Amino acid sequence: MYSKHVKLLFVFGFLFLSGLSAQQPADMKIIAYYSGGISRLDSINMDGISQLIYCFGHLDGHRYKIANARDSAIIQKMVSLKEKYPALKVILSMGGWGGCENCSDGFFTEAGRTEFAQSVKEISDYFHTDGIDLDWEYPTIRLDNDIDKNPVHKTAPEDKANFTDLVRQLRKTLGKEAEISFAAGGFNTYLQGAVDWAAVMPEVNYVNLMSYDLINGYSTETGHHTALYSTAHQKESTDNAVRYLIGIGVDPRKIIIGAAFYARVWENVPDRKHGLYQSGKFKQGIPFKAFPERLSPAAGYKMYWDRRAKAPYAYNKKDGLFASYDDRRSITLKTKYVYRQGLGGIMFWELGLDSDQDGLVDAIRKVKFTRSSN
Repeated sequence: MYSKHVKLLFVFGFLFLSGLSAQQPADMKIIAYYSGGISRLDSINMDGISQLIYCFGHLDGHRYKIANARDSAIIQKMVSLKEKYPALKVILSMGGWGGCENCSDGFFTEAGRTEFAQSVKEISDYFHTDGIDLDWEYPTIRLDNDIDKNPVHKTAPEDKANFTDLVRQLRKTLGKEAEISFAAGGFNTYLQGAVDWAAVMPEVNYVNLMSYDLINGYSTETGHHTALYSTAHQKESTDNAVRYLIGIGVDPRKIIIGAAFYARVWENVPDRKHGLYQSGKFKQGIPFKAFPERLSPAAGYKMYWDRRAKAPYAYNKKDGLFASYDDRRSITLKTKYVYRQGLGGIMFWELGLDSDQDGLVDAIRKVKFTRSSN
């Protein structure tokens, strides 16, 4: 009797552990957006990077268009890297902020969506790329810009259904082997209204969750623009978005969380709570590779850590400047979060902003390679 019970416990335990391991990403994806020049690609170590995403192609009428010969050369350079890194996939992208002001009109008709999908296939076949990432910012969501006069994106209630059909047309045209993903806003308005998740997610490989710019350039109050966890003062965070998606039935293994390789800086920020959750005006972004010079004690900043949000921030008391960003510590925690939640991986904007040595990609790789060797 005793041995029988022991055997049963062993079997149940094995099945339980097998179930847990099945939820873990077998190969955590590292997905890198890239908008830099061709020469920068020669100095970047691509070890462990799963996808390199060219940014950005645009919508010309109803067709996908690469802007010029310079961008064509960058894509060809990216594809050539596959000789050295055979596991690397090169993905085209469409849109981006400021690059999708005509998306609502361009994708409004079925004929237009079909023409777009066919043009993506033609360009993919020409360059020998591996798929498409849609960065439509944002279906159904009107974001007026009265600050720096960027284009106002036209939207329509039909955007949501049109986005679903666009993804379906792409899958039908590109085939089941193509990588199809889309960049999704990490804020609640997008999550709850812009996408028909149940219809879209079966058609795509991944959703690249932009869990950065959660406090953006139009915010008149400071905060964590790329927090891992929510706080009493700030609901929107990486974890908030992930929990929402999993809660409505999205496969965790298709969720890619986002990290920021840049800081957002606000000016005219009063000296209260080290500038956190205070009034201010967005001033500028600073790339991670420039942090030692421009965002450091030598530049007048003092660094702080929010234990609840698991996010760093900095305040320049003399000049009234507040900065929100990711650093090696927060990136490490985000990468561990991917494993803990059984997600598909981590992506970031953007690779060209990283430092050549001891950078943020290195922090991601360290976690991934350590887990892979255990």
